[in-house]
Amino acid sequence: MDSQKLHVAILASPGLGHLIPVLVLGNRLATHHAVKVTVLVLTTSTSPAESQLLKPPAGPKVVDTINIPPVDISHLIDANTRVVTQICIMVRESLPGVRSAIAGMKHRPNVLIADLFCTEAFPIATEFNIPKYLYIPSTAWFTALTSYCPVLHEQIDGQYVDQSEPLQIPGCKPVRPEDVVDPMLDRNDQQYREYLRQAMEFQLGDGILMNTWEEIEPVSLEALRRNESLRAVVKPPLYPIGPLTRPIELAGPKSELIEWLDKQPHESVIFVSFGSGGTLSAQQITELAWGLELSQQRFIWVVRPPAENGADESFFTSGSASDGTPDYLPEGFLRRTKKTGWVVPLWAQQPEILNHPSAGGFLSHCGWNSALECIKSGVPMIAWPLYAEQRLNATMLTEELGIAVRPEILPAKKVVDREEIEKLVRTVMEYKEGKVMRDKVKKLKNSAENALNKGGSSYDTMCNLLRDVQMRLKF
Repeated sequence: MDSQKLHVAILASPGLGHLIPVLVLGNRLATHHAVKVTVLVLTTSTSPAESQLLKPPAGPKVVDTINIPPVDISHLIDANTRVVTQICIMVRESLPGVRSAIAGMKHRPNVLIADLFCTEAFPIATEFNIPKYLYIPSTAWFTALTSYCPVLHEQIDGQYVDQSEPLQIPGCKPVRPEDVVDPMLDRNDQQYREYLRQAMEFQLGDGILMNTWEEIEPVSLEALRRNESLRAVVKPPLYPIGPLTRPIELAGPKSELIEWLDKQPHESVIFVSFGSGGTLSAQQITELAWGLELSQQRFIWVVRPPAENGADESFFTSGSASDGTPDYLPEGFLRRTKKTGWVVPLWAQQPEILNHPSAGGFLSHCGWNSALECIKSGVPMIAWPLYAEQRLNATMLTEELGIAVRPEILPAKKVVDREEIEKLVRTVMEYKEGKVMRDKVKKLKNSAENALNKGGSSYDTMCNLLRDVQMRLKF
């Protein structure tokens, strides 16, 4: 189709886990659909990993980026302000900067796509008389839960986590109370009020893009499109355009880590990482270290200093620490595991590791970016959810898709001991159950590739989205 002249602006909320899927969407539009893309980034001043990601590439520039300067919200928050609330306040305070950036563009965008935390920017699109779309870099199930939450708010008394029965989402798999997203954990907190506002603003756009695909979530997508009760609250057209993930960077010299992987047997290494913002307690780090050692499996472990203020403590500071010495690991751990393990401080090249032939498993926090990278690599998982919608993702990965195992009790509720960790690792890497999961995830990998290929469901959906945009621009 002729979308050569189309200029799309995509607004990314603060945090590496939000920036990555927006940049990936921008790259997809530019490289596969010949669209001019400008990504507007609400930057934070504390994330070296984010700064690294935004550095101009050495080759031709595919996507333009405009950094909206960080805003000072210190006078609007206190020590108890939750991450979701902080993000929403940052977005709110950044809106004048977003408006100025769009107004100052020589070639103004024809359409604005805002990620799920940036719905308050929709009036800016209206002001410039351009279509506006919402991008949810997560699942259709999460989209259904969030959209239906205002109804649950009216139907249910008391805290969601105290309910004895699962929360009913019309046409979708019910949500266990312990699996609700973080903002739903405490209905008295401001982040719950922000979440309710977002849910209602989801419906104000001209369409909803989701980083999922038809074949992986047929039930939830069917409910969002056809179920009368759900359609009553989800009004815009839906565009499942995933699974969009970071490309594999193979250019340049190999790192020492990749050279080490090259020497390991096929599917013999388990990769352990908790995403761009996840951290563990000191006690849990100790148990995880012993569990990996007891399993006698080869491993790569991305380690961060222990958390003091919650599992999402590193959300705004990805990749920063005073030094890279993991002195919080058990004494002698590095020496004893020198031949079988590789400990990486703070950050590692995740897509390259997961796609390596030696990668055989992934112990993950179940952020959706990581889950998709894992699926597209054909690697089974140990689901270790920490915050946000990760408990929801973990349930989907284990119970619906059958490509992951998880601890018996949520890691957020109790420390997972070394014996259980050893068993989980061996299950994925050695036991028959791991072989079954590996076969299932490789089928999903093929499904993902087919969806994104020309003529696939997600490719065609993206084409339909661009046609819809062109139609709206004519009127």
